[in-house]
Amino acid sequence: MRKPIIAVDMDDTICHLVKRAIYHNNNDFPTHVLKYEEMLDWNTDHLRHPDCTQDVFYGRPGLYEELELFDEHVVGEMEKMHNAYDVIIVTAAQPNAVVEKWNWLQKHMPFIPIENFFPCKRKNLINYDLLIDDGVHNLVPALQDGRKVLCIPHPWNLRAREQYGFPLLTSWEGAKEKIDQIFENSRD
Repeated sequence: MRKPIIAVDMDDTICHLVKRAIYHNNNDFPTHVLKYEEMLDWNTDHLRHPDCTQDVFYGRPGLYEELELFDEHVVGEMEKMHNAYDVIIVTAAQPNAVVEKWNWLQKHMPFIPIENFFPCKRKNLINYDLLIDDGVHNLVPALQDGRKVLCIPHPWNLRAREQYGFPLLTSWEGAKEKIDQIFENSRD
């Protein structure tokens, strides 16, 4: 019997990218201080200093290796999920960030093998049964394709959460049990 495939995003799902990018932005561009709560959309060009392009904001060398874990439960829950399901990491990444993301994953979750690591922006091209993500651009197509989703809530997905009513994963505590319940309910 095939194990269900759970696709898990990295940035702002199992680790904190935006908060770390904001930290560096605020050090480098003190005239354009950003706040996490103000990040209401993916496009933050109007909030950032003109010299702080998307490439500068998300392209700082070493950024992806210094990210903090999402919470104290994420590693244990990911390992439980890995043991019960076919867990794949599906993460958008510029070519220069792929190695950093893999290094981060191996440092914190060495139980995830290389064949389960997919740098991929268009996640709807990947076969999975459940997607855990913060990106509306990934969650909506998954729902439209009839797949299950869990949304990691952040300011930038608030409007979509209200519109689509995504089921939420606000903490990784008990995540595996929540996923078990989602799959049990879908069999009824």
